Amino acid sequence: MQSPIAIRATEAPARTKPTNYPEPFASRMRGRTKRPLGDLFGLSNFGVNLTTLEPGAVSALQHRHSRQDEFVYVLEGEAVLVAGNTETVLGPSMCAGFKAGGISHHLENRSEAPVTYLEVGDRTKGDEVSYPADDLVGELGPQGWAFRRKDGSPY
Repeated sequence: MQSPIAIRATEAPARTKPTNYPEPFASRMRGRTKRPLGDLFGLSNFGVNLTTLEPGAVSALQHRHSRQDEFVYVLEGEAVLVAGNTETVLGPSMCAGFKAGGISHHLENRSEAPVTYLEVGDRTKGDEVSYPADDLVGELGPQGWAFRRKDGSPY
C-alpha cells in the first residue's frame, strides 16, 4: 500500500493497541489517544504522534530513554510537564525537548479539558527506557518494545 502525500492529522486513525506497557501499567494509560502520523508516511528514522490526553490522563509513565531524543509541542489545552522533581505548565505553542539519557519526564492533564500535542522521537536501535518510579525497564528490539522488571524477571 502506498503512503499518502498529505492528510488532515486529526483524521488519522488512532493506534489500535493503546499502549505497549504490560499490566499493571497499561491501565494507567486510559484517556490517552495516539495517532501515529509518522507511520502513515512510512517514516523509519523518527516517529511523530498526534496525542490527546483527556482530563486526568498521562502521556506515559515517568521515563527516560538511553538513546532516543524526544520533543513535544502543545497544540491545544494545558498539560503539566513533570521532569524530575520540577513541574511546568505547558499551553498552546509551548514545547519541550528531552535529550537521550537526560531527565525523566511525562505529561499530565490536570485540567478540565483535553490537551492535544505533537510528540516526536527518533527510533535509535538499542534504546532502553528506565522508569524511576515503577518496577519496569523497556528495551527496543527487532520485534518492538519488550518489558521486564528491574530485577530482570519478565512480566
